[in-house]
Amino acid sequence: MPQTKQKILLCAPDHYGVDYVINPWMEHNRGKTDNALVKKQWTGLRDTLARYVDLAYVEPQKGLPDMVFTANAGLVLGDLAVASRFRSPERQGEEAHFRAWFESNGFRLAPWPKNVFFEGAGDALFDRGAPVLWCGFGFRSDEAATGLLERLFPKREVIGLKLVDPRFYHLDTCFCPLSRGYLMYYPPALAPESQDLIAETVPKEKRIIVSDDDALAFACNAVDLDPVVVLNAATPALTAQLAKAGFTSECTPLSEFLKAGGTAKCLTLKLHED
Repeated sequence: MPQTKQKILLCAPDHYGVDYVINPWMEHNRGKTDNALVKKQWTGLRDTLARYVDLAYVEPQKGLPDMVFTANAGLVLGDLAVASRFRSPERQGEEAHFRAWFESNGFRLAPWPKNVFFEGAGDALFDRGAPVLWCGFGFRSDEAATGLLERLFPKREVIGLKLVDPRFYHLDTCFCPLSRGYLMYYPPALAPESQDLIAETVPKEKRIIVSDDDALAFACNAVDLDPVVVLNAATPALTAQLAKAGFTSECTPLSEFLKAGGTAKCLTLKLHED
């Protein structure tokens, strides 16, 4: 039986810019994005993805510059979507638009309490080799989200991971499950007890640990399109590590989006997987 192509949700950067500060990356970049380069880099990512997957689009909205980061729209499995509850008031206006998009595109919206913050696939990542859902907390999503997700996805073990470095405020900025059970991640961004949970769950030979340089270039903020890994940048050492594990690195520069604290993974939401 032929495989169904993956499908990814994007949002054009028509209104993107660093208009406020809600993470350390934004601190010195307010008003400093280059609009022409923004469009060129986003188009480069879109065209790269289009070679491998089907694409869907949500309409960008004026006054919501971070809506371009569709990973934070919610979490999707099958026809169920868990729409995000944003912690930052600056992003809360996105919620209604993402919920409307899910509903108009055939997804069921999961119930979610208004008082529990959860920032979608930025903090909740499906393992690619085991029935595990990794859930980050500490900066944006609440620890309570872990238990709620376990009830929504009873066939998945939900493992909570505490984030401790504000530069890596979402789990997907420092942690990337890859196909066949591999994991690319940056341990210093996680609490020691969370590092222990990873070591207990993922075999050592499947763990790809990135350097400080790769972590700060958001190499872990990558899109797994087995065997291709799409990412902002990678050192030769990381490229070699990935190749040894059977992956091909495809770099598409996204420096203008890193100014707001996001790159390839942040700009995408998987809507369907093989």
